[in-house]
Formats: sequence, structure tokens, C-alpha cells
Amino acid sequence: MSTDPGIWLAAILTLCIFSFLYKDNPFYKFVEHLSVGVSAGYWLVIIIRQSLKQTFLDPLIQGQWQLVPGKLGIFLLIFPAFMGILLFTRFSNKWAYIARYPIAMLWGIGVGASIPLSLQNYIIRQLQATMVPITFNSWEDVGSLFIAIGVITGLVYFYFSKEHKGAFGGAAKVGIWILMIGFGSTFGFTVMARVSLLIGRVIFLMKDWLGIIS
Repeated sequence: MSTDPGIWLAAILTLCIFSFLYKDNPFYKFVEHLSVGVSAGYWLVIIIRQSLKQTFLDPLIQGQWQLVPGKLGIFLLIFPAFMGILLFTRFSNKWAYIARYPIAMLWGIGVGASIPLSLQNYIIRQLQATMVPITFNSWEDVGSLFIAIGVITGLVYFYFSKEHKGAFGGAAKVGIWILMIGFGSTFGFTVMARVSLLIGRVIFLMKDWLGIIS
């Protein structure tokens, strides 16, 4: 059995998490709150070091804003910091409405930045993946044919302006099967990931903590 205090602490916390398999109990609640608190503290430090320090304090102290001609440099540095300070007015009943302005700015910038990324990742790249030449020179080409069939039949299933009867209805049924296979594979991948985490914890308890296996 290990004599390392760190391993003992990790093992006890792991057993507290596993205790939820029996029922909800104070040990599980303690570790749950501890995990949330540690995560919040970790991300707070990351935000302070990578956002506040690197994008505001360091450029302000080192005078990097002077590289931009005129007063634009100091404005681009001070204005975002000022809007960030206005977010804290949300904690005041009298001045809470002021926080709407930086929140609106954050939402506008966030939406403007996320729309091109979403189009690129979820639409353009998906279209590019289906626009492949279909030949029968290898098994990979046969797979491209199945991809094209799956995409077309899946779109047919979501076309509700025409009644699903005859050949159109048959294609819609194939689309249902394609969708179910996709959802099932996604769920199976999620379960596999969770099981791998469980296996890792069990190996840690049996190998690093108890020393049962080598």
C-alpha cells in the first residue's frame, strides 16, 4: 500500500465520489462542492493571468500602447478595461442597469466572432466532406458513396413539405436509420469515454494506492 499522502488524498476523494453509487451522502456532496470550488479558483487564476495581466496590466506598464500612433492606442487599452469594470455594477440595485452596456458589447462581439466559426466548422466543412468523387476503385470510394447516400436520405427525412410515401418515403426511412446509427455511435463514444475514466480510477486505486496489481 502506498505511503504517499497525495495518493491517499486522491484515493479517499475517489471513494467519496464512488459513494454516490450507493446513495446521495455528505461525503459525495463535500467532494462535489470541493471540485466546483477548485475549478472556479483554477479558472479565476487563469483569467487573471491570461486576460487581466497579459492584455491590460503588462501592456500598460510596458507602454506597448504607445506603438499605436495618436490616442487610439491608450483608448484601445483603457476602454475594454473600463467596460469590464462596469460589469460589477450588476451587484448594485441602483446602478445595475449600467451593466447592460458591457454585456451587450460582449454579446455582440461574441456573436460576430462565433458566426463565421460556426459556418466554417458546422456547414462549410460538412459540405466539403460530402462533396467527394464517387468511384469504385477502392473500399474508400465505396465509403464515399455511403456518405453521399446518408446525407441525401437524411435531408429527405427532414423535408416535410411532401408526404413521405412511395420512393420518397423509403428514402426518408433510410434517413431515419442513418440518423439513428449516428446518434447511437455518438452515445456509444460518450459511454466509452466515461468507462475509460472509470477504468483509469480503478487502476489507480488498485495499483497506485493498494498495490494489488503491478
